[in-house]
Amino acid sequence: MDVLRATGGTYAWFGEPPSEKQRRKIGTLLETPNFYHYLSGERNLRIAAAIKGRGMGDIPRVLDMVKLTERKDSKFSTYSLGMKQRLAIASCMLGNPEVLVFDEPTNGLDPVGIAETRETIRQLAREGKTIVLASHLLDEVEKVCTHVAILQRGQLLMAGDVREVLSNDDIVELGVANGLPDRLSELLAAWPGVRQIKPNEGLMQVFFKEGTTPDTGELNRFCFENGIVLNHLQLRKRSLESKFMEITKD
Repeated sequence: MDVLRATGGTYAWFGEPPSEKQRRKIGTLLETPNFYHYLSGERNLRIAAAIKGRGMGDIPRVLDMVKLTERKDSKFSTYSLGMKQRLAIASCMLGNPEVLVFDEPTNGLDPVGIAETRETIRQLAREGKTIVLASHLLDEVEKVCTHVAILQRGQLLMAGDVREVLSNDDIVELGVANGLPDRLSELLAAWPGVRQIKPNEGLMQVFFKEGTTPDTGELNRFCFENGIVLNHLQLRKRSLESKFMEITKD
C-alpha cells in the first residue's frame, strides 16, 4: 500500500506493477480505526470520502452494508468495539473497490465484535470481493478464509487451501494395560489412514488423516482381539496451534 518502501522483491496488483492508480481500486484497513470521536459515523465517512476523492452518494450504501444506518447520527465515541470496526470497513468500501486489505481486523475486539466483523467479511466475500487478510488468530483464519499463506521472517513456508494447510487432524490417544507399547505401535501402523504414531507421556498418540478416523469401539475391539488390553482410549482434535507450530518450527 506504499506505507513502507520495499527493500527487495516484486509484486503486482491486478497483474500490473503497483501504482497510485492501482491503489485507488483497493480498500485498506490498517490496524485500529482512525476516526474523530466527537463526530457521528456518517460525518466521519463524509470526511473519509472527501480525502479519498469519493462521492458522498456512496455513504448510505456502505452504512447499510455494515448495518450501521440506524446509528449513523451517533457519535463515534458511543460505538461498541465491533461497531467501530464495522465503520472502518464501511470506509474501506467507499467507491466500491475490487480488493480489500485488512490488517488484524478482529484485533482487540470482544467476542461479540469478533463475530460481527467476521460476518461482515463473509458477506463481502459472498458479494465477490477479493479480501487479503493478515491475522495471528488461527481460529479466525480457519473460519473466514478460503486460502492461507504462512510467512516467517519474510519466507513463504506454505500456501494453499485453508482446509489443507491448517487441516485439523484427528488424534486417538491409547494407553496399554499389559505393557506392550511396541506391539501396539506395530499393530496400528497397518491401520488404514494412520499418518503418524508417537509416544506422549506414557500414552500412544495415533494421528489419522482427516476423514479416516475409526470408531473408538471398533479400535478397542481390534486391539483386544490381537491380545492388547487398553486402559486408556480417547479421541482428540489436533489444535490449529500445534499444526502452526509444526509448520513454523526451526
